[in-house]
Amino acid sequence: MKTLAERDLAHIWHPCSQMKDYETLPPMVIDHAKGSYLYDINGNSYLDIISSWWCNLLGHCNPQINEGIKEQLDRLEHVIFVNFTHEPAIKLAEELAKVVPEGLTKFNFADNGSAAVEIALKLAFQYQYQTGHTEKQKFMCLSEGYHGETIGALSVGSMDLFAQIYKPMMMNNIHVQAPDCYRCPFNKNRDCCACECFKFAEEAFAKHAHETAAIIVEPIVQGCAGMRIYPALYLEKLRKLCDDYDVLLIADEIATGFGRTGKMFACDHARINPDLMCISKALTGGYLPMSIVATTDKIYDAFYADYNAGKQFMHSHTYAGNPIGCAAALSVLKILREEKILEKVVVKAVKFNKMLNEEFAGHKNVGEIRHIGLINAIELVTDKAKKLGFDGKLRMGYEIYKHALPKGLLLRPLGNVIYFNPALNIADKDLKKAVFIAKESMVEILGK
Repeated sequence: MKTLAERDLAHIWHPCSQMKDYETLPPMVIDHAKGSYLYDINGNSYLDIISSWWCNLLGHCNPQINEGIKEQLDRLEHVIFVNFTHEPAIKLAEELAKVVPEGLTKFNFADNGSAAVEIALKLAFQYQYQTGHTEKQKFMCLSEGYHGETIGALSVGSMDLFAQIYKPMMMNNIHVQAPDCYRCPFNKNRDCCACECFKFAEEAFAKHAHETAAIIVEPIVQGCAGMRIYPALYLEKLRKLCDDYDVLLIADEIATGFGRTGKMFACDHARINPDLMCISKALTGGYLPMSIVATTDKIYDAFYADYNAGKQFMHSHTYAGNPIGCAAALSVLKILREEKILEKVVVKAVKFNKMLNEEFAGHKNVGEIRHIGLINAIELVTDKAKKLGFDGKLRMGYEIYKHALPKGLLLRPLGNVIYFNPALNIADKDLKKAVFIAKESMVEILGK
């Protein structure tokens, strides 16, 4: 009789994987989960320090989220969201309006992060068209950015790992050199610089703003680039630049929203209001696929007209506004509010970063430990002075990840970057455990 892992590999093509790797590292079959832990069918436990791709915000099988979903399940599972609505969606929109950056008042529902990005791009394009700026047909984005893996989303990303082979299919957009505070070309420090690197954005706007509908950015943290963190000042400058050139600002908060950076949204660090904001992942606490694009009355009004004017936004998703997803999201917002999760994260984040620095900062291959909120990233290098990373073919981060798994830690790397992005309510003892196992696994691969 085949094992469950063998049955999996007989039919399932896993995401973002070279399936040949599964010959030596078969899939771990998870039976159940609780809090920050996953438990497989063999009784092994794994501390989920990356929140299962950054979405599990408040722990697995959170009782309050479970209850919210169960209550909704017996009332309404789904209904077409054209001409019909329901109370969970109405309540969710009302609650989101209280916490998103000021000026974001309208919410367009979808089912995943890439879809939200596609919606934001299309809204920006159509808005410019319908307000008389038909020449604005391109988009700007930051180098090393990631916004999803549908073709439009790939076109405003700059990660060749995901996009290289598809470039003949992709839109021709403008890629602006992003801030890289670890390897700053101006030899500045992110804590006290004047964002000298913003000159690259200024140059791009001066040359291309006349043909640009919007710029899309991951505010503060470029996730797939290795949790690259840049100053809030960059966003402040970008907001002003967009206003000066009539270019819309799209904030991709899919990975950074709902407290991941220590504030409700990363844009809050800069106190800026984007024109469009994409949210997903932690929106439902990692329970159900759902995404939302928040936008302004000004953009909404450009689509509001008699039907025969042809100004409506003809974009739909079967599961848009799914009631069960809305119930999960409402439970998430309630927990964040009533348990004062963000206030606790501020304190916890200081303790966690201190732990990591005490254990890792002196290691010969640790170039930088960067952090914001509970997000922490350890960049591995071969030479600290020259900031040279390991040859990607060595898959050093992946090797450390493999060594951590049998020790009970899920530590999925980003190339040469080992990162931590736990549930916001993770226990201190579990943070200590994660640090211990990560250090032990790294020493086994790289030495002391």
